[in-house]
Amino acid sequence: MNHPIRTHLITGAGSGIGEAVTRSLHERGDRLVLLARTAERAAELAAAFPGAETFVGDLADPVGLEQALAMADLPDRLDSVLHVAGVVELSSVADQPLDQLREQVDVNLVSPVVLTRAALPAVRRARGVIVFVNSSAGLAASPSWSAYAATKFGLRALADSLRAEEIEHGVRVTTVFPSRTATAMQEKVHEQEGKTYDAAKWIRPETVAATILHVLDLTPDATIPEVTVRPVVPRPGT
Repeated sequence: MNHPIRTHLITGAGSGIGEAVTRSLHERGDRLVLLARTAERAAELAAAFPGAETFVGDLADPVGLEQALAMADLPDRLDSVLHVAGVVELSSVADQPLDQLREQVDVNLVSPVVLTRAALPAVRRARGVIVFVNSSAGLAASPSWSAYAATKFGLRALADSLRAEEIEHGVRVTTVFPSRTATAMQEKVHEQEGKTYDAAKWIRPETVAATILHVLDLTPDATIPEVTVRPVVPRPGT
């Protein structure tokens, strides 16, 4: 049976989990609308995923993002919105610089609200799915993870409220909680923690992407509100 062509709006398509899920959707011929931070990044994404549509908006600037979305020619129907992009800066509460705190709040929480609000009419028309790629830090906060974890706890609350609000419109909302995944972000985290990075220890981005595709491909009679993805062998602090 041929796979029906669907339309997906994706953030974070240029690396890690976002790149893996975007590649899978591109290979099966779905229509992609990719958010890029800059025009240069948009050109890179267009080259990496031929046929994909791009538009420019900076998640670190929610006001500017809202303006960009108002001008963007988004599809009338969206089968999914995939919130994958995120930033992390580890620090104790005592030492967290305000600008780093603000960036994490804006990128990880405020801008997903802005983007979801703009996309909702199109998602409602398609009776589509909104996926928030969260983190195991959205389930438990460890020392030095306060700012990042706070944004992820907030993102979970956003998803929970949205799920209850949109059920009458047929919109399904899923939160994915990956544990440590072998991405550039994870390499940066290890550097901040002063630890040696070994990608082989962590979940492959393609594994999380496959989980997201499973959520997207559910038949309309079911939904997966939350799903957690962890390494086979748990490790302290993961």
